[in-house]
Amino acid sequence: MDEETKVKLEAAAFRRLLSHLDARKDVQNIDLMILAGFCRNCLSNWYKDAADDMGVELTKDAAREAVYGMAYDAWKEKYQQEATPEQLAAFEAARKS
Repeated sequence: MDEETKVKLEAAAFRRLLSHLDARKDVQNIDLMILAGFCRNCLSNWYKDAADDMGVELTKDAAREAVYGMAYDAWKEKYQQEATPEQLAAFEAARKS
């Protein structure tokens, strides 16, 4: 596979992941962290890191908006729920393993 095709496939897979996460706003970031070790914030940080590596100017807020599909503060206000004691305990257990 040539490099251009590989990059296009990777970009398509990333867009599909963002679309999937957008459709599953019920899945909280803490749930993603517990199960997968990364969340929407991680994705936005990786997106910004890639921009930085390529010399592309991108703010942290713009990277988060690219991942969340809206301003981060608006997403938090509309969709983020307070973590339960069980989620926090599971998160701590996952971090230690």
